[in-house]
Amino acid sequence: MKTTGIVRFVLIAAVLSASGLFVSNAGSSELSGLPPLLTSFGMDSPLEFCGVKVPLETPEVRERFEKELLLTLWNRSQTILWLKRSRRYLPHIEQMLKQNGLPGDIKYIAVAESALLPHAGSRRGAIGFWQFMADTGRKYGLNIDEYVDERRNLFFSTAAAVRYFNELYQKFGSWELAAAAYNMGEAGLRAEIMEQETNNYYQLYLPLETQRYIFRILSVKLILTDPEKYGFKLVNDDYYPPFAFDTVQVDCRQETPIRIIARSANTYFKAIKDLNPELRGHYLREGIHKILIPKGSSEGFQGRYAELVNTYNSVKKDKIYIVRQGDNLSSIAKKFDVPLAAIIIWNRIDLKSPIYPGQRLVIYAEEAKVDEIETGTDG
Repeated sequence: MKTTGIVRFVLIAAVLSASGLFVSNAGSSELSGLPPLLTSFGMDSPLEFCGVKVPLETPEVRERFEKELLLTLWNRSQTILWLKRSRRYLPHIEQMLKQNGLPGDIKYIAVAESALLPHAGSRRGAIGFWQFMADTGRKYGLNIDEYVDERRNLFFSTAAAVRYFNELYQKFGSWELAAAAYNMGEAGLRAEIMEQETNNYYQLYLPLETQRYIFRILSVKLILTDPEKYGFKLVNDDYYPPFAFDTVQVDCRQETPIRIIARSANTYFKAIKDLNPELRGHYLREGIHKILIPKGSSEGFQGRYAELVNTYNSVKKDKIYIVRQGDNLSSIAKKFDVPLAAIIIWNRIDLKSPIYPGQRLVIYAEEAKVDEIETGTDG
């Protein structure tokens, strides 16, 4: 059944009214400041993606754009959150894009992909700011293993995205197609271009998600460029503060607890994990690492780190329990009155590999239990 223009407008107005985007005269004072539908679609200049005009004069293209803009505006809470995050992360992305000669509009892809959340993940296994799959991330230089997942690191993942987008642009010759390939895969896009005999993104019949992709990015661009026009009246204090940090080099002669890094920086474990979301688990592997720490905490860091590492190694020697015949993790945890999960963390135990008599475990028990640790035997 065809929908008339009036019915279509009424349906859209009903949707907008439910979301707080279309306001009648009886609306609240808060909602009455939101822009009406037609104002939201009005633009003072042609809409462009990476410097290329979007053919909004084509009715089908305009409809696709309007749909994505409406859906983005509908989810006001999510949109407000990525607006608030934008000043924390986007300046760093902008700088890296500019340094590598990529169009600034590419930064909106990170917003559309992850809402600027380092731990964002998809059901297919894509992770991080740019939603890299593991194999693609490794291909473009990201380390992904049991210790780190650099897809979650703003700088490493953006560098990988820069390399990938540059390569895609060289292959396909347009930023629209580069973005489409980023979304659906190079081979699939190339096949559709060959079969459909066109390389015009707006004329290609692609997977529905990819057909929407550029328009989702454009919706992000429009709202971020002029939030107030779309009803988002944020003042400076509403935005989350910029991503600020000091960088220190950490020399780990052995696996080192992240809590030692935190104490050396006069902060707490979560602060280090939040600044370095690529770090997995509770330990840094042996080697040299560059770690972000809170701004202003680098002075005296190396001295504190050296002292804490020496103390950790000394204490660790006195906290060794030698597994006996008949022991299991649960019985050991009960014997020393510590959480089983803590023993797993302290010793990086793989639950798929059983413990065995003679194995040496670190147990940070209370003082009353120290003698039992020190007198452990080989069984």
